[in-house]
Amino acid sequence: MIEMKVAGIALDAVTRSPIVLLKDGSDRRALPIYIGQEQAKSIMGALENQRPPRPLTHDLLSNILDVWEMSLSKVVIHSLQDNTFYAVLCLTKGEETREVDCRPSDAIALALRTGSPIWVMEEVIADASIPVDRDADEEEREAFRNFIANLRPEDFIERDRHQSSES
Repeated sequence: MIEMKVAGIALDAVTRSPIVLLKDGSDRRALPIYIGQEQAKSIMGALENQRPPRPLTHDLLSNILDVWEMSLSKVVIHSLQDNTFYAVLCLTKGEETREVDCRPSDAIALALRTGSPIWVMEEVIADASIPVDRDADEEEREAFRNFIANLRPEDFIERDRHQSSES
């Protein structure tokens, strides 16, 4: 899994649908997730530290977690099926943990309110992310090509001998 942060909310240029954009820690990959208008408002409100006069849905859920002495240990976006992302809330109360299925947009809105980390499975990132820093990606590919080009059969033999002597 890779921890990601909310980079912001954007609008699709064609459909004008809101998209929450998650970025990895190195700012190399971005994961765009289409969300509803209400979830976009809720996420923006959390990003801007806005406090509504009365609790809205995600604020209410955060308040319930507090009152019941539960914590949101993390959010995990675990799969992508038929262009739909799936997520779980990982809740903790004492030693007990539970996972609750939810929409990624709701999970993100709640994670922002509780200061909880947002994790994404590597397979989801591989399937749906977009490159942010193409130059860094190309440098990494070039470094790997150079590494492979300079490998010698003796390198494997020496490593094998070294590992055998440690056992």
